[in-house]
Amino acid sequence: MLSSFVISVMRTWPALDVLCTGDPDLTLAAADDFGPTAVEQRGGLFRLFFATAAARDAACAVLSATERRVEPVEVDDEDWARRSQDSLGPVAIGRIAVFPNPESQIPNPDSVSIVIRPSMGFGTGHHATTRLCLTALQTIDLSNRSVLDVGTGSGVLAIAAVRLGAAQALGIDHDPDAIAAATENLALNPQVERVQFGVADLTSSTLPTSDVVTANLTGALLVRAADRLATAVRPGGTLIVSGLLGEEEAPVRRAFSPDVIWKGEEDGWVCLAIRTRI
Repeated sequence: MLSSFVISVMRTWPALDVLCTGDPDLTLAAADDFGPTAVEQRGGLFRLFFATAAARDAACAVLSATERRVEPVEVDDEDWARRSQDSLGPVAIGRIAVFPNPESQIPNPDSVSIVIRPSMGFGTGHHATTRLCLTALQTIDLSNRSVLDVGTGSGVLAIAAVRLGAAQALGIDHDPDAIAAATENLALNPQVERVQFGVADLTSSTLPTSDVVTANLTGALLVRAADRLATAVRPGGTLIVSGLLGEEEAPVRRAFSPDVIWKGEEDGWVCLAIRTRI
Protein backbone atom coordinates (compact mmCIF):
# COMPACT_ATOMS: atom_id res chain seq x y z
CA MET A 1 0.00 0.00 0.00
CA LEU A 2 0.99 3.60 -0.44
CA SER A 3 2.27 5.29 2.69
CA SER A 4 0.25 8.05 4.33
CA PHE A 5 1.82 11.35 5.24
CA VAL A 6 0.94 14.85 6.43
CA ILE A 7 1.75 18.13 4.73
CA SER A 8 0.48 21.65 5.18
CA VAL A 9 -3.00 22.28 3.80
CA MET A 10 -3.36 25.09 1.26
CA ARG A 11 -4.60 28.30 2.92
CA THR A 12 -6.54 29.73 0.01
CA TRP A 13 -8.60 28.23 -2.79
CA PRO A 14 -9.18 29.61 -6.29
CA ALA A 15 -12.89 30.16 -6.90
CA LEU A 16 -15.38 31.80 -9.23
CA ASP A 17 -18.41 33.84 -8.22
CA VAL A 18 -20.96 33.23 -10.98
CA LEU A 19 -24.27 35.06 -11.32
CA CYS A 20 -26.37 32.73 -13.45
CA THR A 21 -28.55 34.17 -16.22
CA GLY A 22 -30.32 30.95 -17.15
CA ASP A 23 -30.63 27.34 -16.03
CA PRO A 24 -28.20 26.76 -13.11
CA ASP A 25 -27.86 23.08 -14.06
CA LEU A 26 -26.45 24.08 -17.45
CA THR A 27 -23.97 26.40 -15.75
CA LEU A 28 -22.82 23.67 -13.39
CA ALA A 29 -22.59 21.17 -16.26
CA ALA A 30 -20.35 23.58 -18.21
CA ALA A 31 -18.16 24.14 -15.15
CA ASP A 32 -17.94 20.39 -14.54
CA ASP A 33 -15.53 20.05 -17.47
CA PHE A 34 -12.94 21.90 -15.35
CA GLY A 35 -13.27 19.75 -12.22
CA PRO A 36 -14.81 22.04 -9.57
CA THR A 37 -14.19 20.62 -6.11
CA ALA A 38 -17.11 22.26 -4.30
CA VAL A 39 -20.08 24.56 -4.86
CA GLU A 40 -21.77 27.09 -2.59
CA GLN A 41 -25.11 28.57 -3.66
CA ARG A 42 -26.53 31.85 -2.44
CA GLY A 43 -29.72 32.49 -4.37
CA GLY A 44 -28.74 32.94 -8.01
CA LEU A 45 -25.05 33.37 -7.15
CA PHE A 46 -22.82 30.32 -7.25
CA ARG A 47 -19.32 30.15 -5.81
CA LEU A 48 -17.38 27.39 -7.55
CA PHE A 49 -14.13 26.16 -6.02
CA PHE A 50 -11.28 24.62 -8.00
CA ALA A 51 -8.13 22.70 -7.12
CA THR A 52 -5.91 24.98 -9.20
CA ALA A 53 -5.95 28.55 -10.46
CA ALA A 54 -5.43 27.22 -14.00
CA ALA A 55 -8.65 25.19 -13.83
CA ARG A 56 -10.48 28.19 -12.35
CA ASP A 57 -9.22 30.52 -15.08
CA ALA A 58 -10.15 28.08 -17.85
CA ALA A 59 -13.67 27.79 -16.45
CA CYS A 60 -13.84 31.58 -16.17
CA ALA A 61 -13.04 31.99 -19.86
CA VAL A 62 -15.86 29.63 -20.87
CA LEU A 63 -18.52 30.83 -18.41
CA SER A 64 -17.86 34.51 -19.11
CA ALA A 65 -19.34 34.04 -22.57
CA THR A 66 -22.77 33.09 -21.24
CA GLU A 67 -23.17 34.37 -17.68
CA ARG A 68 -24.03 37.86 -16.47
CA ARG A 69 -21.09 38.09 -14.08
CA VAL A 70 -18.10 35.80 -13.52
CA GLU A 71 -15.54 37.00 -11.00
CA PRO A 72 -12.37 35.11 -9.96
CA VAL A 73 -11.76 35.17 -6.19
CA GLU A 74 -9.36 33.65 -3.65
CA VAL A 75 -11.04 32.24 -0.53
CA ASP A 76 -9.31 31.44 2.75
CA ASP A 77 -9.79 27.79 3.65
CA GLU A 78 -9.41 28.24 7.40
CA ASP A 79 -12.13 30.90 7.59
CA TRP A 80 -14.41 28.79 5.41
CA ALA A 81 -13.84 25.74 7.60
CA ARG A 82 -14.60 27.65 10.80
CA ARG A 83 -17.82 29.08 9.32
CA SER A 84 -18.80 25.67 8.07
CA GLN A 85 -18.30 24.02 11.45
CA ASP A 86 -20.72 26.57 12.87
CA SER A 87 -23.29 26.28 10.08
CA LEU A 88 -23.05 22.67 8.85
CA GLY A 89 -24.90 20.13 10.92
CA PRO A 90 -24.37 16.39 10.85
CA VAL A 91 -25.40 14.54 7.71
CA ALA A 92 -27.23 11.22 7.99
CA ILE A 93 -26.92 8.81 5.08
CA GLY A 94 -28.53 5.51 5.98
CA ARG A 95 -26.57 4.10 8.93
CA ILE A 96 -23.77 6.65 8.51
CA ALA A 97 -23.69 9.99 10.32
CA VAL A 98 -21.01 12.51 9.23
CA PHE A 99 -20.08 15.21 11.78
CA PRO A 100 -18.01 18.38 11.12
CA ASN A 101 -15.93 18.02 14.30
CA PRO A 102 -15.52 15.60 17.23
CA GLU A 103 -17.38 17.90 19.62
CA SER A 104 -20.53 17.76 17.49
CA GLN A 105 -20.83 13.96 17.62
CA ILE A 106 -23.99 12.59 19.19
CA PRO A 107 -23.59 8.98 20.40
CA ASN A 108 -26.05 6.64 18.71
CA PRO A 109 -25.62 2.86 18.90
CA ASP A 110 -27.70 2.45 15.75
CA SER A 111 -25.47 4.61 13.53
CA VAL A 112 -21.89 4.62 12.27
CA SER A 113 -20.41 8.04 13.03
CA ILE A 114 -17.38 9.61 11.38
CA VAL A 115 -15.84 13.08 11.57
CA ILE A 116 -14.92 14.96 8.39
CA ARG A 117 -13.55 18.47 8.86
CA PRO A 118 -15.15 20.94 6.42
CA SER A 119 -12.90 22.07 3.62
CA MET A 120 -14.03 23.83 0.48
CA GLY A 121 -11.75 21.65 -1.61
CA PHE A 122 -12.93 18.21 -0.56
CA GLY A 123 -16.22 16.45 0.12
CA THR A 124 -17.85 16.52 3.55
CA GLY A 125 -20.90 14.39 2.84
CA HIS A 126 -23.11 17.35 2.01
CA HIS A 127 -22.78 16.94 -1.78
CA ALA A 128 -25.22 14.63 -3.54
CA THR A 129 -22.51 12.51 -5.16
CA THR A 130 -20.84 11.82 -1.81
CA ARG A 131 -24.17 10.88 -0.27
CA LEU A 132 -24.90 8.56 -3.18
CA CYS A 133 -21.54 6.80 -2.82
CA LEU A 134 -22.04 6.40 0.91
CA THR A 135 -25.46 4.89 0.21
CA ALA A 136 -24.00 2.55 -2.40
CA LEU A 137 -21.36 1.30 0.05
CA GLN A 138 -24.20 0.26 2.37
CA THR A 139 -25.82 -1.87 -0.32
CA ILE A 140 -22.92 -4.34 -0.49
CA ASP A 141 -21.26 -6.61 2.06
CA LEU A 142 -17.91 -5.06 2.93
CA SER A 143 -16.91 -7.65 5.52
CA ASN A 144 -13.24 -8.59 5.08
CA ARG A 145 -13.12 -6.74 1.74
CA SER A 146 -10.38 -4.42 0.52
CA VAL A 147 -11.46 -1.01 -0.78
CA LEU A 148 -9.72 1.40 -3.15
CA ASP A 149 -11.08 4.96 -3.19
CA VAL A 150 -9.94 6.79 -6.34
CA GLY A 151 -10.03 10.59 -6.05
CA THR A 152 -10.42 10.29 -2.30
CA GLY A 153 -10.64 14.04 -1.53
CA SER A 154 -11.52 14.28 2.17
CA GLY A 155 -11.13 10.52 2.63
CA VAL A 156 -14.77 10.17 3.69
CA LEU A 157 -15.48 7.10 1.54
CA ALA A 158 -12.35 5.20 2.60
CA ILE A 159 -12.96 5.98 6.28
CA ALA A 160 -16.65 5.08 6.02
CA ALA A 161 -15.84 1.79 4.25
CA VAL A 162 -13.73 0.57 7.16
CA ARG A 163 -16.35 1.73 9.66
CA LEU A 164 -18.83 -0.36 7.67
CA GLY A 165 -16.67 -3.48 8.03
CA ALA A 166 -14.07 -3.41 5.26
CA ALA A 167 -10.79 -5.09 6.16
CA GLN A 168 -8.72 -2.21 4.77
CA ALA A 169 -9.02 0.84 2.57
CA LEU A 170 -6.61 2.88 0.47
CA GLY A 171 -7.54 6.36 -0.71
CA ILE A 172 -5.57 7.91 -3.57
CA ASP A 173 -5.67 11.37 -5.13
CA HIS A 174 -3.46 13.25 -7.57
CA ASP A 175 -3.64 16.34 -5.31
CA PRO A 176 -1.23 16.32 -2.32
CA ASP A 177 -3.50 18.78 -0.50
CA ALA A 178 -6.34 16.27 -0.71
CA ILE A 179 -4.11 13.61 0.84
CA ALA A 180 -3.15 16.02 3.62
CA ALA A 181 -6.83 16.76 4.30
CA ALA A 182 -7.72 13.05 4.25
CA THR A 183 -4.88 12.22 6.64
CA GLU A 184 -6.02 14.94 9.03
CA ASN A 185 -9.58 13.58 8.87
CA LEU A 186 -8.33 10.09 9.64
CA ALA A 187 -6.68 11.46 12.79
CA LEU A 188 -10.09 12.82 13.84
CA ASN A 189 -11.41 9.24 13.78
CA PRO A 190 -9.07 7.41 16.17
CA GLN A 191 -11.30 4.32 16.19
CA VAL A 192 -10.61 3.79 12.48
CA GLU A 193 -7.65 1.58 11.62
CA ARG A 194 -6.33 -0.02 8.43
CA VAL A 195 -6.85 3.09 6.28
CA GLN A 196 -4.03 4.64 4.27
CA PHE A 197 -3.82 7.58 1.89
CA GLY A 198 -1.30 8.37 -0.82
CA VAL A 199 -0.70 10.53 -3.87
CA ALA A 200 -1.34 8.74 -7.16
CA ASP A 201 -2.65 9.78 -10.56
CA LEU A 202 -5.47 7.66 -11.95
CA THR A 203 -4.32 8.26 -15.53
CA SER A 204 -0.71 7.15 -15.05
CA SER A 205 -0.19 5.28 -11.76
CA THR A 206 -0.47 1.51 -11.36
CA LEU A 207 -3.61 0.89 -9.33
CA PRO A 208 -3.68 -1.91 -6.76
CA THR A 209 -6.48 -4.43 -7.25
CA SER A 210 -9.23 -4.42 -4.64
CA ASP A 211 -12.55 -6.10 -3.94
CA VAL A 212 -14.39 -2.77 -4.04
CA VAL A 213 -13.37 0.36 -5.94
CA THR A 214 -15.08 3.73 -5.50
CA ALA A 215 -14.59 6.54 -8.02
CA ASN A 216 -16.49 9.78 -7.37
CA LEU A 217 -15.01 11.75 -10.26
CA THR A 218 -16.65 13.30 -13.34
CA GLY A 219 -18.54 11.67 -16.17
CA ALA A 220 -15.86 12.55 -18.71
CA LEU A 221 -13.03 11.20 -16.56
CA LEU A 222 -14.94 8.00 -15.81
CA VAL A 223 -15.30 7.35 -19.53
CA ARG A 224 -11.61 8.07 -20.24
CA ALA A 225 -10.40 5.92 -17.35
CA ALA A 226 -12.95 3.10 -17.63
CA ASP A 227 -10.42 0.38 -18.52
CA ARG A 228 -8.03 1.36 -15.71
CA LEU A 229 -10.82 1.43 -13.13
CA ALA A 230 -12.34 -1.85 -14.30
CA THR A 231 -9.02 -3.70 -14.10
CA ALA A 232 -8.51 -2.44 -10.54
CA VAL A 233 -11.54 -4.45 -9.39
CA ARG A 234 -11.00 -8.12 -8.60
CA PRO A 235 -13.25 -10.57 -10.51
CA GLY A 236 -16.66 -10.66 -8.85
CA GLY A 237 -15.96 -7.39 -7.06
CA THR A 238 -17.88 -4.12 -7.14
CA LEU A 239 -17.11 -0.79 -8.77
CA ILE A 240 -19.00 2.27 -7.51
CA VAL A 241 -18.91 5.29 -9.81
CA SER A 242 -20.44 8.74 -9.32
CA GLY A 243 -19.87 12.36 -10.21
CA LEU A 244 -21.84 11.91 -13.43
CA LEU A 245 -24.92 13.90 -14.41
CA GLY A 246 -28.05 12.18 -15.68
CA GLU A 247 -27.23 12.91 -19.32
CA GLU A 248 -23.79 11.31 -18.86
CA GLU A 249 -25.17 7.98 -17.63
CA ALA A 250 -25.50 6.38 -21.06
CA PRO A 251 -21.88 6.97 -22.17
CA VAL A 252 -20.59 5.86 -18.76
CA ARG A 253 -22.61 2.64 -18.99
CA ARG A 254 -21.25 2.01 -22.49
CA ALA A 255 -17.67 2.60 -21.32
CA PHE A 256 -17.93 -0.03 -18.58
CA SER A 257 -20.31 -2.50 -20.28
CA PRO A 258 -21.55 -3.03 -16.77
CA ASP A 259 -23.73 -5.38 -14.82
CA VAL A 260 -25.39 -2.62 -12.79
CA ILE A 261 -26.60 -3.96 -9.46
CA TRP A 262 -27.67 -0.63 -7.96
CA LYS A 263 -28.45 2.87 -9.18
CA GLY A 264 -29.07 6.04 -7.17
CA GLU A 265 -30.09 9.52 -8.29
CA GLU A 266 -30.16 12.82 -6.41
CA ASP A 267 -30.33 16.43 -7.60
CA GLY A 268 -29.58 15.39 -11.18
CA TRP A 269 -26.51 13.33 -10.19
CA VAL A 270 -26.23 9.57 -10.72
CA CYS A 271 -24.33 6.81 -8.93
CA LEU A 272 -23.90 3.26 -10.25
CA ALA A 273 -22.72 0.13 -8.47
CA ILE A 274 -21.31 -2.31 -11.01
CA ARG A 275 -20.56 -6.01 -10.43
CA THR A 276 -17.53 -7.21 -12.34
CA ARG A 277 -17.62 -10.55 -14.11
CA ILE A 278 -15.99 -13.57 -12.51
